[in-house]
Amino acid sequence: MPGAIYAEGLVKTFGDVRALDGVDFDVPEGTVLGLLGPNGAGKTTAVRVLTTLLQPDSGKAVVAGIDVLKHPNEVRRHIGLSGQFAAVDEYLTGRENLQMVGQLYQMKSRDAKLRAAELLDRFNLADAADRPTKTYSGGMRRRLDLAAALVVKPPVMFMDEPTTGLDPRNRQVMWEVIQDLVAGGTTLLLTTQYLEEADQLAHDICVIDHGKVIARGTSDQLKAQTGGERVEVVVHERERLAEAEGILRGFGKGDTKTEDHTRRITVPVDGGAKLLAEVIRDLDARGIEIDDIGLRRPTLDDVFLSLTGHEAEVATPEEEAK
Repeated sequence: MPGAIYAEGLVKTFGDVRALDGVDFDVPEGTVLGLLGPNGAGKTTAVRVLTTLLQPDSGKAVVAGIDVLKHPNEVRRHIGLSGQFAAVDEYLTGRENLQMVGQLYQMKSRDAKLRAAELLDRFNLADAADRPTKTYSGGMRRRLDLAAALVVKPPVMFMDEPTTGLDPRNRQVMWEVIQDLVAGGTTLLLTTQYLEEADQLAHDICVIDHGKVIARGTSDQLKAQTGGERVEVVVHERERLAEAEGILRGFGKGDTKTEDHTRRITVPVDGGAKLLAEVIRDLDARGIEIDDIGLRRPTLDDVFLSLTGHEAEVATPEEEAK
């Protein structure tokens, strides 16, 4: 039996662009699926189809046991959605925005007021609750939008890059809110460009690129596919970076990655601590001074790079503030 969110063979084209090209996934009830992929991979298109905002060209979608294409209005009664951009009325106060959402869902006025107060406190907005939303910062609007998606405690939630634009403290608050929701039985589909976010929150991860699912599994399973350990070296002198890279390449079991601005070289290896000692000896023999060296397991960044051919594209602070 399909899970709380189910997609089979979803296809959506925009002119010559095939945004979704046969996407399949199944999200069990009470779990989090992290949907990862480069910008333009099809993540938001998939969310829009599953939340009834976009009609697919073909395929099947079921949310909370309801056919999305046949009964879209019924689906909307069972889901919450937080999109990439805050959708709040800037002329209403924060409190009025949340109360309005509750009333649109036919909550009693008293219940809507209580729920609004609870969420304003939860998202650190209580002090600004009675100010017009147009006076809020971008991060505050983002938090208010997330709170609005949670007014009715839906059994299925869709969050499209929910923490973009949040500072580290409020990002942590959001993570705690998500964990509380899931502990209470909510099913969540989460798209994100922050790979540590998927590592922290998702029970299962689906990597999508060019409209196709290219990998699926838990964080540990995907990291195991990438294989091996990584030696990371920070070279003291930038002028010696190319020479150090050549030495590390000789120990590597895959492509070497060099970050010129941080003077960091990363290479996949086999051999553990014994190999690390050999790397240090060879660098020392060539007189290459290092600031740091270490051995680590693959991260989701490594998985992403291995699967898509480039690193995750995270929005700049300027883009996040828009």
